[in-house]
Amino acid sequence: MEAINPSHYPATRAATVAENYMNYKLGGPHRLFALNKVSQASRERIAGVGNKYSLTFSIEDVLNDKHIINCTAEVLYYLSDQHTAPNVTFTLQTELQGNVEDKNEEFYNKIRSLTQPLVAQDIPDKFGNVPAELEPVRHLALAACGFVKWQNSTENTFYRMAVIKSVKQQKREDRALEFHFDMLIHEMVSQEMVAWQMDILWDPSEGLKIVKQACLPKQCCIAQNN
Repeated sequence: MEAINPSHYPATRAATVAENYMNYKLGGPHRLFALNKVSQASRERIAGVGNKYSLTFSIEDVLNDKHIINCTAEVLYYLSDQHTAPNVTFTLQTELQGNVEDKNEEFYNKIRSLTQPLVAQDIPDKFGNVPAELEPVRHLALAACGFVKWQNSTENTFYRMAVIKSVKQQKREDRALEFHFDMLIHEMVSQEMVAWQMDILWDPSEGLKIVKQACLPKQCCIAQNN
């Protein structure tokens, strides 16, 4: 086990993978996390397996008064030839704040009551604006992107910003809301905007489920930027 500088890229990348995983597991229309600060980090090279990072850090609950939450996590990157998503475990040392349950239920009922399925494009728009009624949809997409970023992370990637190029609601007979998203996700190392498609299910009691995710060819990303 070797100590590593908590402000350097290896530590912050690993902590960001933990942040993405936490957004997938705990995030939604009215809760999202952003990495605040890594205070301690170490790395263990496990022969034949990969590199495991042990982290102490804080995250910000950006939708609930920017509440700071202290966390610990372990992120295990497997050897590159295994093509396996990093294994992430985390512990929250500070309780979550904000009553999001009522807000989630209100959003859910509003979408369920639409006479026509929700369809929207470019969230945010080219001026950075997001209509108030689409803010929860954007937050849900960003939480779902946490799954995509976590699943596709390696020690040599650093996924950050994401924007919605289009969203289409799919009507269902059961309780879940279903959305199809076309996203652009910024990979900081290559400086590429990577095009992804996601099909997700969500309801307040069951949370978020990613039904399908696919990385699109680069030419699709170029076309979406035009």
